[in-house]
Amino acid sequence: MIWLIAVCLAAVVGGAAGAVVSASRFRRNLNELRRRAESAETANQSLRGLAELGSVTGALAHEIKNPLSTIGLNLSLLAEDLGDSPQRLKNRLEVVQRETARLREFLDDFLRYAGKLELDRRPTDLHRLLQELVDFFAPQAQLQKVQLRLRPPGPGSAAILAQIDPKAIKQAVLNLMLNAVQAMSGGGELLLSATPSDNGKAVIDVIDTGPGIPPEALDKIFQADYSTKKGGTGLGLPMARRIAEEHGGALTVHSEPGKGSDFSLTVPLAAAPAAAERTVVQRNEGGAALRARNGPAANA
Repeated sequence: MIWLIAVCLAAVVGGAAGAVVSASRFRRNLNELRRRAESAETANQSLRGLAELGSVTGALAHEIKNPLSTIGLNLSLLAEDLGDSPQRLKNRLEVVQRETARLREFLDDFLRYAGKLELDRRPTDLHRLLQELVDFFAPQAQLQKVQLRLRPPGPGSAAILAQIDPKAIKQAVLNLMLNAVQAMSGGGELLLSATPSDNGKAVIDVIDTGPGIPPEALDKIFQADYSTKKGGTGLGLPMARRIAEEHGGALTVHSEPGKGSDFSLTVPLAAAPAAAERTVVQRNEGGAALRARNGPAANA
């Protein structure tokens, strides 16, 4: 009888101890959940603050841009009125005009970068898109003593159709071309190409023979506040990467100092179009025309 009482007491004590352990574990889990909730709330507040800051900054840029346009117009009118004024005054006016234009360009770049991208995606022939860019950019490349080339598609190869907004991708590639030409101050070669990949993507490569990018700068060139060019806005490469990512793609770079750089812009391929229905005309024994489509036969 005594041993039975002892067993019961042990069970009661063990159950109480187990309850204490479970309660302790529950409190730890509860504290961890509370900590995660507080962290999530802090992150949400930071995101809301950044969104508000972005809205205010964009509105401020617009407020600066509007009077800046008026200033630029009045400077042009003033330049016409100067007439036979001393060249010294004309030179000073030209400096003000250049700085006004540079500030306007910076604001335009900033508003494009900070604003919301509305993409109009459609199946687009990448080789044709690059050819249009080459035709447009050729005079500037020639002026900079840069040989601009487009790698032709292989013989018999099908067109590379990508599901993109052609205007946005043109802007991204143009930013890369401008960046390459500016890096090749003494001239060089600039090669564009488009190739399909195996993962439902296509890759646009912009390859230059410039001085290359130092390894320590590779992680910085896509930052909005980084630029090595005098007077540059530093937004060309970040904007190009943002356009690529908004398409579900990416923008990467491989560079070797002294040899050049290869910027690879990845975009999604367009879905393969469904086979067009063909109407096949057959005649029965009586000569009546029967029309059948190249799909499965419908039940009568």
